[in-house]
Amino acid sequence: MDLGLKEKVVLITGGSKGIGFACARAFALEGAKVAIVSRDPANLARAYEQLKAEGLHVHRTRADLHEPHSAADIVEEVSTALGPIDVLVNSAGAARRYDPEELDADAFRATMEAKYFPYIYPQQEVLRRMAERAKAGDGADPGTVVNIIGMGGKVASDIHIAGGAANAALMLATVGLAHYYARFGIRINAINPGATLTERVEEAAKLEAAQQGVETAEALARGQAKVPLGRYAKPEEIADVALFLASRRASYVTGAIVPMDGGSTPLI
Repeated sequence: MDLGLKEKVVLITGGSKGIGFACARAFALEGAKVAIVSRDPANLARAYEQLKAEGLHVHRTRADLHEPHSAADIVEEVSTALGPIDVLVNSAGAARRYDPEELDADAFRATMEAKYFPYIYPQQEVLRRMAERAKAGDGADPGTVVNIIGMGGKVASDIHIAGGAANAALMLATVGLAHYYARFGIRINAINPGATLTERVEEAAKLEAAQQGVETAEALARGQAKVPLGRYAKPEEIADVALFLASRRASYVTGAIVPMDGGSTPLI
């Protein structure tokens, strides 16, 4: 199936590892021009070399997306190097998990800085440029955004209350901006992964193991046993849905929040 992504310029924040890296690889395999952003130079170098070994080339750049000017600089750099951005995939930012008794005002503030704003800042800059292209009326597809958020924004977890609040805010921003920017032909959607086999699942399993008084491997096995599909997601499975949402095959899909938790949360 031709997804129409060849030669499209795709910016992926948090593209050096986990779901972001899986998205970078998937878009590159489709023939897109991919740029990955991370604040960790070692992760960037590792991701770049791994993709290069597979015959895939990506543009890489280091940035801290906690600052709006940094996000604007990255969008400008990628647009200059590769061309106007057609697809933004937001996968940057990781909210620390806290025991509820450790939560305070600083923890909530730090979580929003870690997860919410690294999505909002690049998204706003990319949307501004996409809207300008749409207003120019050249007939080209102005672009699309896919936010990788998380089921923690719909179902509260004792150890992910602050992060879940940031996720909920991102979901609201996604559907609200999708409603507004649809008039320009810009589509904005989100994916809510449940537990996915990345480093962050290991971190969560360690916290749960401490609470349960068991080894980390046991906590991980218990968690997977609770999933109706019997296992956690693979990053590549999340990337496949991101490809679809960014493609012309999803040309009438906007404002959608796609759950990917293996059937764990039976919500409408």
